[in-house]
Formats: sequence, structure tokens, C-alpha cells
Amino acid sequence: MIDWRFIRPDSIFVWNNRKVRERLYHYYNVMKDNIPAKYLIVKRFPVDFSEEMDDCELWDLHSKKHKEFEKYYKDIVNDGSFYHSLPIPKKSFLDLKIFLIKKVVEKCSLCEWRCGVNRYKGEKGVCRLDANVRVSSAFLHMGEEAPLVPSGTIFFTGCSFKCVFCQNWDISSDPLNGVVVSPRELAEIAKKLYYEGAKNINYVGGNPDQQLHVIVESLRYMDVNIPLLWNSNMYMTEKVLEVLLDLIDIWLPDFKYGNNECALRYSRVPRYFDVVSRNHSIICKGNNSVIIRHLVLPMHIECCSKPVLKWIADNCSNALVNIMDQYRPEYLVLKYPDKYSQISHRVPKEELDEIYRYADKLKIVWRPIS
Repeated sequence: MIDWRFIRPDSIFVWNNRKVRERLYHYYNVMKDNIPAKYLIVKRFPVDFSEEMDDCELWDLHSKKHKEFEKYYKDIVNDGSFYHSLPIPKKSFLDLKIFLIKKVVEKCSLCEWRCGVNRYKGEKGVCRLDANVRVSSAFLHMGEEAPLVPSGTIFFTGCSFKCVFCQNWDISSDPLNGVVVSPRELAEIAKKLYYEGAKNINYVGGNPDQQLHVIVESLRYMDVNIPLLWNSNMYMTEKVLEVLLDLIDIWLPDFKYGNNECALRYSRVPRYFDVVSRNHSIICKGNNSVIIRHLVLPMHIECCSKPVLKWIADNCSNALVNIMDQYRPEYLVLKYPDKYSQISHRVPKEELDEIYRYADKLKIVWRPIS
């Protein structure tokens, strides 16, 4: 259990800030047990489907039920119904999601690399993962953004990016760094974190998108009211994002680069800005709780930081933003400082101050959580 003497004071006082409460309204109410987490209602939302249906029919059905679920969930919340009183149907919306995601992994297109490999047959794509999911560590994280602390953080191995400055390179670059978990075992890890006092279950890595087939199935074995948090590089495909939208209570997406060129050079990923801006735009619609992380890179103020913040101001004004100042040269940058000379040092104070002033000018809400 948590020793509350060591909880960060800002994780308590942050909720006195009106702008934080407004932007994280849904997350706050799930966290306080005022309303049910989305996944609990997804499990209780009946969907009639056959595994003999073809892929197009199944995805069309999912899209239809996705729209219906939004109203169903709002009705449950507004009615104040206790979710345990809702029956578990023979086939649920969660069952459909599990079946569809497993089909995706058979010809993998969880992310926009769209490798097309059958991970269930041991084939591996860019992330170097087969169908096994490994957890590197799981613990109560006290260093996340103030509204999230203590966060029940589950670190998965492997990643769809190859960031040359990765601070978790031992996890992301080694797909075998961790213990293989089944869906039931993953659920037990999450429930243990809940009973220890976690405010959320924080799926991270590496990157969680590549582990989605096991994460979604693990929800069959969970029945605790806790917000689910998706801590992602946001390079997933649109269909995968649609599956997640009905399950996730708070989003913690990463938005590093303001263009495709820098992303290709430093994270070795194509079409970054196109894909990530599209996905951010989708999660910022409606009443979703969103905290966007932007890691400031040295000498990337004009090409990355300012364009990212301007895009957020124009397209995700309902989000909180964490302007992260903790960049340090790690991994390959540390090993090859001459090759990556532009980012081989910490961010100068003058550059950080310029970004803070620019964020204030754009009226971005960042100070309460940074």
C-alpha cells in the first residue's frame, strides 16, 4: 500500500485548478469512482456477431457499435446505474474487439508500418515482436504528471520507433527484456496495482500499441473501477485507434516532431507528422481526457517545438500539455556524439524559456502539470 507521507503535494493540489478539472473531467470522475470506467461498460454492451463473418462485415459492425456505444455509455453515466447490476452478455463489444485485434495481429497492422507479418506464427516486423507480450516492470510511478500520481505503470518491451536518444532503450530495443504474460496474468498485475493505490493503469513501454491483443483480452479478467491510460507514440492505425476509443479513459500521447524529416532522422519512422497529427485530432474530439507530452529537443525550436505547439493550439485546445524539459543525450546519441551533434547536449535554458513564452502566447494550458 501507498505511504501517503511520500505522495507529491502537487498531485493533490493540482485538482484545485479549474482548467485541469475541466480538461480531465472524465478521468477525474472515474478516478473518484463517480462513474464507471469505459471498459466496464464495453464488457456489458451486447453485440451479436459470428466469427464466420468476413473482415469487412466485422469492421463495419464495429464502427456501427462504436457509434451506438457512445450513447449507451452516456445513458449509463447520466442514469447513475451501478455497473455491477448490468448483466454480462453472451457476446459483448469487448469480445468483438478481442476477435478483431487478433485478426489484425495475424497480418499485423497495429501500427502504420503495416508490416503484414503473422505474429502468431512467430514472424516479426519492425517492432521485432512475435505474438508473445512481455512485461519489463510494473510499479506505482510517482514521477508522472501531477494528475496521474501514483500511476499504476506497466512497462512493455519493444517499440515501433527506433529513437536514437531513447531513455528506455534497454526496454524498447530488446524485445526479450521482460517476462511473458498471458491476458489473465496481465489483469492480475493491473488489479494488484489498483489495490496498492494506483489512480490509473498506465500502459506504456517501449510502446503499448504492439501489445494490444493481450491488453484488450486481459480486460475480460478485470472488474475494478479504475481509469485506463494509454501512454503511446500514437503511430497506430485508424482501426486500432477506433478499438481503443471505447476503452481508454485518459490519453497520454507523445508528440515529438513538427515535421516528417526530423522524425525520420532521429526516430527512423516515416510519415510521422501526418500519422500522429491525424491520431491526435481523433482523440481530441468529444470529451476525452488528454495530456499531450512534448519533449523539447535542443536546436529544434523552430522545426519541431513551435509547429507542434501551434498545431495543438489550433486542433487540441481542450488538452493539457506537458512541455518536457528533461531531454538528455542517451543511447546512440551518447555513443556517437559527433554523428548526432545537434542533439548531443541538454536543452539550453534560453530555448526552454522561448518555448514557454510561445506556449503562453498560444494560451496552452501547461504550467499546472509541468
